[in-house]
Amino acid sequence: MYLEIITPDRKVFEGEVDAATFPGSDGSFQVLNNHAPIISSLAKGDLIYKTKEGSKILLVDGGVVEVRNNHVIVLAESVE
Repeated sequence: MYLEIITPDRKVFEGEVDAATFPGSDGSFQVLNNHAPIISSLAKGDLIYKTKEGSKILLVDGGVVEVRNNHVIVLAESVE
């Protein structure tokens, strides 16, 4: 699936991933290929995504995520 992580300042990541785990407002959740469409708000926490090179961890400070047709867009307030 294709993941984009965007903040108001810059595009943090763009590319193919095997899985992504998000700090949802109501708890953490994982998205895999062919996931059902979803929109969720994000809390402050770790966003973890797995590429062919390995796993990456980013600290996001809130935002929103949309999953649709194997395209995942994260609009984060900030990323560390």
